[in-house]
Amino acid sequence: MRILQAALIASLLSATALTSAYAQTQTPPAPQITVTGEGVIDGIPDIATLSLGVTTTGDTAAAAMAANTEGLNAVMARLKAAGVADRDMQTTNLSINPNWTGYDSGQRQRIDGYTASNQLTVRIRDLAGLGQVLDAAIQDGANTLNGLSFGLSEPRPAMDAARKAAVEDARARATLLVEAAGATLGPIVSIAEGGGYMPPQPMFRQSADAAGAVPVAAGEVATTASVTVVFEIAQ
Repeated sequence: MRILQAALIASLLSATALTSAYAQTQTPPAPQITVTGEGVIDGIPDIATLSLGVTTTGDTAAAAMAANTEGLNAVMARLKAAGVADRDMQTTNLSINPNWTGYDSGQRQRIDGYTASNQLTVRIRDLAGLGQVLDAAIQDGANTLNGLSFGLSEPRPAMDAARKAAVEDARARATLLVEAAGATLGPIVSIAEGGGYMPPQPMFRQSADAAGAVPVAAGEVATTASVTVVFEIAQ
């Protein structure tokens, strides 16, 4: 029995010694710092998206829609004559609704005609003629303008440049913070990305040959990227 107890104690002591030696050989994880960097690349837009429409009324739903169809066909013909291709025009909303007004003797609402609406999204690839396109659209029935936005037809180069700028910004921020704390920045552990477009920054430009057309400020499009980077802090 004493021999068995002695062997058990020796085994436990050996296991404890091995565990202690293993723990001493393990390197504690390096401290880390997490920063977010941002990159912004300004560019001149080369494409515009216009949302416009035709709204008409009629005594009947058919009359309202017939007038609407006539007006929109005229608008599309004008846009084509102004250089807008078929592939750059798309119907985005079509509706017809009764106009409810007042009450009859039975205290029920009456329908006083109908309103038809057809919305069209138009891409303009030649911004020099944007004012003329707007003029053409409103000459023959376009009586609803829902918005005008600008963008880049090929956004990838600007996005890649913004990504690089964001990583450089993250490294600069991390270096500043770590060195201020008296340490040295180590290698990158991980990178997570986000990004997109910022609203255009207004900047009026109009060519001389566009005099008399609707004035349009194309501005600049800011492409942004953000990255969250985790660095090790060197010991």
